[in-house]
Amino acid sequence: MSVKTSRRALVLSIILLLSGAGIGAAIGYATWGTQVFRSAPKPETITIAIQPTEASSEIASRAQQLEAFLESRVGVDIKIYVPTAYASVVEAVRFGNAQVAFMSAWPAAIANKLAGAEIVLAEVREVVIGEDKRNEPFYFSYWVVHKDSPFNSLSELRGKKVCFPSQISTSGYVFPVARLVELGLITTPEGGEANPSDFFGEVVFGGGYGQCWTALSVGQADVAVIAGDVSETLYRTVIDGTRVLEQQGPIPSHAVVFSKDFKDPLRTKLIDALQELGSPDLRDMMRKFISGIFVNFKTTTTSEHLAGLQEALDLSGFKFTERLG
Repeated sequence: MSVKTSRRALVLSIILLLSGAGIGAAIGYATWGTQVFRSAPKPETITIAIQPTEASSEIASRAQQLEAFLESRVGVDIKIYVPTAYASVVEAVRFGNAQVAFMSAWPAAIANKLAGAEIVLAEVREVVIGEDKRNEPFYFSYWVVHKDSPFNSLSELRGKKVCFPSQISTSGYVFPVARLVELGLITTPEGGEANPSDFFGEVVFGGGYGQCWTALSVGQADVAVIAGDVSETLYRTVIDGTRVLEQQGPIPSHAVVFSKDFKDPLRTKLIDALQELGSPDLRDMMRKFISGIFVNFKTTTTSEHLAGLQEALDLSGFKFTERLG
């Protein structure tokens, strides 16, 4: 056998070996708990952008189980992408870098406005409304003062100190500020945004509901906001130690957004797979990954899910910026 013939035979052997390995990898298997999912060949990729609620690296490290499950159901490669900022999720959908996104109501509204993206699923969660624990795709938030506070209405708190959890919070900032406008305590300038500093003497952002409860309980704030979608333990601790002055809502829960270019048959396959995550034996995937109070996904539309939010945005005049999430 000549040297040239030997080389050709070696190249052919390598090609056959790599082809065989590729077929095996394409078929593959993924596991979740005691279940085994057979992965179908992956002719294309669906990229899912996740709104960051904690360090991106922490979320990404838990993404593999969900990716494997969705791949087994949809039959294509699933890539979960966790950017470092809320605005980046909107931009990923807007410019075609993601076909799907999990996001809260305010960014979802912007994705719809800027990119023509559509809300297809709403997250149903275990929330507390008043005294009742319920499974709903919405919830309420509440203005609260310490149980020993001398104040009995928001109007009495002019010039006092308020603690909001975050400027990027739909339930902890957008809706409460809209309520101040609705009550006539502040106004929204034409073309501008309502400013709670026009009423309160000091506005602080605690970084979370728990932090604002701490500030309220030790007298570092006169009034704060709590939402019904926090942990039940925190919610009941706050409610037991406070008096509710006002409430706002219903506030839409987080949603699943599809880009306008994401079409069937993959669209329907992914919707079916995501709804399957609501079954008791699979629910933990979402609870560990995104929301500890996840129950299931409910089909919805953009207009249906965001009706209340749009009213709050109209009242407050808030515009989506990186500062606001």
